[in-house]
Amino acid sequence: MEPLHRMVQNGTAVTEFILLGLSSDPEVQLILFGLFLLCYLVAQGENTLILLIIALDSRLHNPMYFFLGNLSVVDIGFTSSTVPKMLISYLSQDKRISLAGCFSQMYLFISFGGFECLLLGVMAYDRYAVICHPLHYGVFMNLMNPKTCVWLAASAWILGLVNSGVHSGMISLLSFCQDNVIQHFFCDIPHLFPLSCSDTQANQIATFVVGGGVIMCSFLVTLVLYVYIVSAILRISTKEGCLKAFSTCASHLTVVNIYFGTIIFTYICPNSTYSQEQDRILPVLYRILTPMLNPIIYSLRNMDVQGALQKAIKLHSQNPNDCGFTASIL
Repeated sequence: MEPLHRMVQNGTAVTEFILLGLSSDPEVQLILFGLFLLCYLVAQGENTLILLIIALDSRLHNPMYFFLGNLSVVDIGFTSSTVPKMLISYLSQDKRISLAGCFSQMYLFISFGGFECLLLGVMAYDRYAVICHPLHYGVFMNLMNPKTCVWLAASAWILGLVNSGVHSGMISLLSFCQDNVIQHFFCDIPHLFPLSCSDTQANQIATFVVGGGVIMCSFLVTLVLYVYIVSAILRISTKEGCLKAFSTCASHLTVVNIYFGTIIFTYICPNSTYSQEQDRILPVLYRILTPMLNPIIYSLRNMDVQGALQKAIKLHSQNPNDCGFTASIL
């Protein structure tokens, strides 16, 4: 078997990369495989359940749940762009990935990641309208008609794809003729720069300006809106209502800070500010942990979603042998 650490000879272009993963210890790899497989299946199951509940219950056909459904789609795609390849490599011990496969993986997760940044800002505005302007939320709902919601979601998708296209396109123009070993479990922009024998200054500027612009603008908008939300919560007269609203807000902020904090450290902060171990651990938080937490924090704790889920379970228990379960709910 070829050694993992290979140096490509001068004049020979790289045709594949080697993803070392999080550990080279077989026993640790086995533990990581079981852990990540469990997290992946839980995340996929939760997000698929949210999509089904929203689709099947007409009471959830409103702007908030439309965007929550989009968030579930993003999380499904986000985890699927990197985790299956990692799981397969742990099983087969084949850590190779082709040049095209590496670029495709990078394009997909940057697209999903950019869209999630923008979507979290839109969802924060929805929470802001509900909590800070409850008497005017009906007007907001009228403004956020299905056409407007689709336009906002489509715009966010397009911007995410364009952002990813800029980075992936510029990376594809680089030449790779040095060490082809990536010290991670997926292909990412910061990990490819050191392997290139081309000048990457323009790429690094694009990553900082374009990618950083999308990340920081989304983060700052989300943060400012939550400042207004917290201020409104503190003015709630009843202690019970204040605690309930603050609990929901705090859980949202926790997920938002985990997601934005890790990607800011990854793509905006200089590499010298954190260690290689942190560089390996941080992406696990926003690629695996947040897609698993988002359905719980944003949807499954919601009373409307819980009511729709109970209704579906009740109907299914009444007709356990009915193959037309979906039709009965509709």
